[in-house]
Amino acid sequence: MNNRYLRYCRRCVMPETKPDLFIDEEGVCNACRNFENRKQVEWDQRKVELLQILERYRSKDGGNYDCIIPVSGGKDSHFQTIRMLELGMTPLCVTATTDQLSDIGRHNIENLKRLGVDYLEMTTNPVVRHKVNRIGLTQVGDISWPEHVTIFTVPVRIAVQFQIPLIIWGENPQNEYGGPAAAAEDHVLTRRWLEEFGGLLGLRVSDLIGLDGIERQHLIQYTYPPDEELQRVGVTGLFLGYYLPWDGLQNALVAQAHGFKTYQRTVEGSVVNYENLDNVQTGIHDYFKFLKFAFGRATDLACLHIRRGRISRADGLKMVQTHDGKFPWNYLGHPLQEVLDKIDMTLEEFIRVCDRFTNKKLFVCDSRGQLVKDRYGNLTKINYDNMPEDLTHEASGSHRLRAL
Repeated sequence: MNNRYLRYCRRCVMPETKPDLFIDEEGVCNACRNFENRKQVEWDQRKVELLQILERYRSKDGGNYDCIIPVSGGKDSHFQTIRMLELGMTPLCVTATTDQLSDIGRHNIENLKRLGVDYLEMTTNPVVRHKVNRIGLTQVGDISWPEHVTIFTVPVRIAVQFQIPLIIWGENPQNEYGGPAAAAEDHVLTRRWLEEFGGLLGLRVSDLIGLDGIERQHLIQYTYPPDEELQRVGVTGLFLGYYLPWDGLQNALVAQAHGFKTYQRTVEGSVVNYENLDNVQTGIHDYFKFLKFAFGRATDLACLHIRRGRISRADGLKMVQTHDGKFPWNYLGHPLQEVLDKIDMTLEEFIRVCDRFTNKKLFVCDSRGQLVKDRYGNLTKINYDNMPEDLTHEASGSHRLRAL
């Protein structure tokens, strides 16, 4: 047994296992520090800057779109579209089709169109897509790898083809959730940012060629345009969350007032009912994050609401203990086997893949080093049941959990 210790931020409930998270000498993570710094932001001035940028890119004769908004139909893309319309922009909304669209996801896409926009949906070859889903799951532990790539590549390709230089993204996730200081301050999307944070996880698009019959021409929409094409059109982007106050719950409320539909109960593995409603595969995606890093979507959301003072840290911890990391038997009412059938995988094979990507240092194992599971297939984090409510440590301000 190795005596390794896991630290938690003393303000939220995020563990140090989150990639790119840094907990400082006071026991506070950089995501909490970034949010703390928002108090100093002069939002009125930021909006003036936004208006100046939009005016610069607005079509002078109305002969082309003013911008592209990458959309999924979710609460955030509703918010982005609503705000751009309010500011007098004529956007082209672009969707890179999700891996396995839910009924509520389709409803919300159709509702977004009804806001009064031109809309373009790029559907990649589903036969190839299911192969890439399987490859992503088995090679890097991300069944949604193709979605995470195309949500960045497809809008950029459309921007080049339609000669629309400005892309309006939502929030820089490195700012909201923590990340390298330079990335946290980026508010203009660059090719370098896309390549660094675009969800590749070490698996390059070119690596897919030759796997399971996949050829180069099958991967057109997964591939960035050449640099010279980007430069010719001047494709750039901005994060709307840099210029306007950004909050998931606020975005959901605004979206609902414009017809956005939420789920009838708390989403599996989450603590809310208003996000991640489009992709039936998301339950598997979030579960693999838990297996790798011992936290899932419930932790992400609890931390967001703790930082905004909506819930206490103690309540956030209870939410995490109740909802985080459950084996994904169902998601949005769809059974796991339905999702696995799409990628030609049996339940037994799926469980073997899960075990292969599980970080055994973070979960209870038996004397033979095998993962301990309950009758529902759920794991237990090391010392999880005995986790103190405040998670604080006398000296460093962070509780340390002993791991194998």
